[in-house]
Amino acid sequence: MHESVLRSEAVELLAVRPGGTYVDATVGMGGHAVSILDAGAGRLIGIDRDASALAMAGDRLSGRPVDLIHADYRELARLLPERDIDGVDGILVDLGVSSLQLDDAQRGFSFKQSGPLDMRMDRSTGEPLMARLATVDERTLADVIFQFGEERHARRVARHIVRARALGPIATTADLAAIVRRAAGGRGWQRLDPATRTFQALRIWLNGELDGLEDFLAGAVGMLRGRGRLAVIAFHSLEDRIVKHTFRRLAADGAATAITRRPVMPSDDEIERNPRARSARLRVIEKAETGA
Repeated sequence: MHESVLRSEAVELLAVRPGGTYVDATVGMGGHAVSILDAGAGRLIGIDRDASALAMAGDRLSGRPVDLIHADYRELARLLPERDIDGVDGILVDLGVSSLQLDDAQRGFSFKQSGPLDMRMDRSTGEPLMARLATVDERTLADVIFQFGEERHARRVARHIVRARALGPIATTADLAAIVRRAAGGRGWQRLDPATRTFQALRIWLNGELDGLEDFLAGAVGMLRGRGRLAVIAFHSLEDRIVKHTFRRLAADGAATAITRRPVMPSDDEIERNPRARSARLRVIEKAETGA
């Protein structure tokens, strides 16, 4: 079973109100949702782009006061009024990729095992990465790899991908990983697999993970009632930077108050149990009473 990152810390900092209404905007398989309900929430709205994860959450949360919705968390401003909800007491967003996605080779997220080059978080819409890579121009591809992966060999990687696709479709994660390793790999031992940054960049690009994040965070504060709280778990520097700067701006504008002055990070024990938690960063703000 996938272990939810910073589970106890996130729920504690949400300061769950007995009987309150909460949103787990990236419910995944329901780990955080279970803890929010156990802490006393009276109703929980669970949202996820991944229909497979949502089905598992449904089994795990069966019989609990939960509404599960197959949607993108950035649609929250539409989803709540549709359910006659005019405000909630807290919102949690976990921006990470779940173990369900990473560990299933058929989803195409991981360079560690071969599978179809898909990488869509929502397989009911959009095109798989294989199709996107077949048509993107080299310059755009290099910009994507540099911007979203912070890969210093981005131009070389893009050039190798374009050359390889001229010889035939890049159909599997193993195919892509081999191309990237040839382009970005160095000699000797390396802490990160040379494919890591490019795979991250392409996943973010394909799924539009950073699109609208800042607007969502600002809008989410407006959906809180009273001194409700917004908690966000980020996993890489690009999204954490957006969260940090947006929270600072909201605090400066008087719309919210910072609960975490610095990001909360996983304990050594959690990282030992779940190495994927290593890069997680939790930030929490509380809606200001003047903004209620």
